[in-house]
Amino acid sequence: MEKSEGQKVLLLAAAALILYWLGNWMIPVTDPVETNYTQTAKEMLAAGDFISPRIFGNYWYDKPVFFYWELIAAFGLFGVNDFAARMFPGIFGVIGVGMTYFFARRLYDAKTGLWSALILGTSFGYWLIAKTVITDLTLFVFFNAVLVFFYLAYTGTNKNLYYLCYAAAALAVLTKGPIGILLPGFIVTIYLLLRRDFAAVKEMKPLGFLLFFGVTLLWYGPMIALHGQDFIDNFLGVHNILRATQSEHPMWDVWWYYSALFFFVLFPWSFTLPWAAWRWFKARRLPKFDEKELFLVVWAVAVYGFYQMMATKYTTYTLPASLPIAVLTARFLMNRLTLARRVLAVWSAALVLLTFFVAVPVVTYGGYSCWDVAATLRERVLPGDLVVNCGDYKVSIPYYSDLPVYQAETAENIAQKRPDGKSWNAKNVMPFIDIADLPADRRIYLVVQSRFYSRFDQFFRKDEWQKLGEFPNHRLYVREAEEK
Repeated sequence: MEKSEGQKVLLLAAAALILYWLGNWMIPVTDPVETNYTQTAKEMLAAGDFISPRIFGNYWYDKPVFFYWELIAAFGLFGVNDFAARMFPGIFGVIGVGMTYFFARRLYDAKTGLWSALILGTSFGYWLIAKTVITDLTLFVFFNAVLVFFYLAYTGTNKNLYYLCYAAAALAVLTKGPIGILLPGFIVTIYLLLRRDFAAVKEMKPLGFLLFFGVTLLWYGPMIALHGQDFIDNFLGVHNILRATQSEHPMWDVWWYYSALFFFVLFPWSFTLPWAAWRWFKARRLPKFDEKELFLVVWAVAVYGFYQMMATKYTTYTLPASLPIAVLTARFLMNRLTLARRVLAVWSAALVLLTFFVAVPVVTYGGYSCWDVAATLRERVLPGDLVVNCGDYKVSIPYYSDLPVYQAETAENIAQKRPDGKSWNAKNVMPFIDIADLPADRRIYLVVQSRFYSRFDQFFRKDEWQKLGEFPNHRLYVREAEEK
């Protein structure tokens, strides 16, 4: 019996939710990114402060507040645990799949909508981000909702849909910052310029900016009032302007970065791009785009081009381009659905296997999270003991242990790494301790990262320390307090 469209949509949503939530309770949150979010939300919840993000007792301006609200809601409902931490990325993953279905259906037909959603939802990058504790799936939904509502308003008769553009842009700005309105606005501008339709601007409900500012100021207003110039310098200066102009990871600031990444993010469906390019080459002509295709192409290319020009590059930045690419891929495969069904069946099974046989064991035992170090410390550390870290600071240790962990550095390094409000040092808000000032009258637990074993040999007297355990990428030592 043929299922109704409503039944298909419900099955699609249920399958996506199962895929994105599957095994999440077995995957610890990882360093260095996921635990920054979870620790911040944990401290905000404990403080009862839902406005000012904070970490290690310090205010923290790395990201706006919306994703922290998601984590706080999940922790409040289910407790601070791994499943709760990964719950909302999965939910927003389903929302993104549903939005893709309805938009592609509106552009073309129900079959295109279904396959667009299936292609997006099973793309490797989208699946991975839907299981990862970061802002990008939330941004994907709000960012792309701006463009979806724009196009529906632009091509339809209901111009009030433009107001939903402004509302979605406001939520995107509450999720990631100014990029939530600047880049969608850039894409719309390019599209209208290519169509030479300047008159459309008059219909775009400019009063909607009042709605945009009204929503964004619900958080940005109190933050500026409470934290003033410190918030402006760090949030806008460091985490937005500096990120765009100075690479946080210079080794990845190369011209081919996102071009190469495309094939991994859209895998296995990315095979269609060289196939389509070959067909165009054989036909000895460039493809001609109608109004719909032009919008989708501008959307995808502008996202890739914009982020390629930015100095700091991350694997997740171009995720919003996956929606228009999924729709274009579905159109390309409409006459090749037998192949598409085989790819979908094999790859969906592969994603389940990847969850339990790769993601769970690799994250749990591969040294990507220090949950095991934290568990040992939580069992042993007594009041008055001190925990210090030698190496890259691992937020998973204080997150899982509920213990303060000090970053052990020389006095010179501490002076160089202290936050200064105008460089990447703004991220170094963890508590520091001078190696020369480690107290002799307290038991000290020392976590040493494998890359820094030589630093341990250089700055610590090995005969004073007893090794308690060997963990993936870490060793744990203890030094007993001197007897008085």
